[in-house]
Amino acid sequence: MRITCRSLFAGGVSTALALSFGLFAAAPARADTVLTLVAADYGTGPADTSQTYWQKIADAFHAANPTITVKVQTVNWNDFDTKIQTMVQNRQYPDITEGDYFSNYAQEGLLYKASEVFSDPSNLIPAFTKLGSYGGAQYGMPFTTSSRTLFYNKKLFAQAGIADAPKTWDELMTDAGKITALGKIGYGMPLGPEEAQAETLLWFLGNGGGYQDASGKWTINSPQNVETLQFMTKLVKAGDTEPNPGTKNRAAILEQFAQGQIGIVNGITTLLPIIKQAGVLKDSDWGTAAITGKTAPLDSTLGVCDFMAAFKTDGSKQAAIKKFVDFALSDQYQIAFSQEYNLLPGTVSGAAAFSKVDPALAPFMAALPKAVQYPSDTVWAQVKTQIQQIIGTAIGPDPKSVLDSIQQTALKGS
Repeated sequence: MRITCRSLFAGGVSTALALSFGLFAAAPARADTVLTLVAADYGTGPADTSQTYWQKIADAFHAANPTITVKVQTVNWNDFDTKIQTMVQNRQYPDITEGDYFSNYAQEGLLYKASEVFSDPSNLIPAFTKLGSYGGAQYGMPFTTSSRTLFYNKKLFAQAGIADAPKTWDELMTDAGKITALGKIGYGMPLGPEEAQAETLLWFLGNGGGYQDASGKWTINSPQNVETLQFMTKLVKAGDTEPNPGTKNRAAILEQFAQGQIGIVNGITTLLPIIKQAGVLKDSDWGTAAITGKTAPLDSTLGVCDFMAAFKTDGSKQAAIKKFVDFALSDQYQIAFSQEYNLLPGTVSGAAAFSKVDPALAPFMAALPKAVQYPSDTVWAQVKTQIQQIIGTAIGPDPKSVLDSIQQTALKGS
């Protein structure tokens, strides 16, 4: 879980205005309370940087609360986890974060419970309560959400004589081969460090596997997962994907799909504006379908949620943090963010309001309640990092040894 706030900011904010804010908001000389917000950047450059989105909120909040200033810092998604981890290690805690939720910080007693810094916890989308919790208490507050589906290039399918989206792995491999024969990439497999954990999990789910079983036991090196990587290796060796998937990030794959260079990808709502901006594919040139499984399409999908969380940096700041969280999670800002980045809201009321604003994304929201999520275990941050770093090397003759290594990391940290 990667919006020129069109509905809120009358058509978006110009690049010049975005740059004019600088990296941090300037704190008024007499501000009684200063909060530091560190957020992931969902933008692709200066024109849609999340720095602009958050700075607008910080400025509006300060106008309504003159004694509270919010300093904003946005961090590239690829560096967000490391940035927060480094700040915590150095005891330079941010007051508020927006991005990944780290349950180990809740375990260490560093975070406020959601009920302590948000007036209406019942308004947070309940499907992600467990993911944002530790020890039965919710700490992470859903800010933006997304679900995954299969995107396919109808134009390439027609040229290759393919009638429908693939439903099984064998069909996917056959279709990918036909598209490759056209001189294009059959299937885009992003196993690079940006979001390898998502692509990998979608494949594991297609074979009844996953990172954990229903009881929460780690199953990373299960026979099903090994078999899945063996099939993925077969697909790569056949030349039906991009070369060296372990070096390819999701953003690059989505861009190539939008350019008409890839036949099939596991995509996200953010692909919609990328397709529109590229101007290569018409709406009739592409379609969506359920994620392909080994013997049948998945009846669920991966649901991803990015959270707000609040650190106990200074007990005197709790009231100010609560005011800002309430402000940032209001419907108008939830809608603005969702429109800017083609993601989904994190609150119940925001989702209801957004469904009326952008009906095209309603099917993605409908998939969220039954979506599969990442583990909420405190060691997940370490496991995810290792998956991002080495899962690409599992595409080869010995996937089990790679999965064994990741499994050991999970077990040692549990």
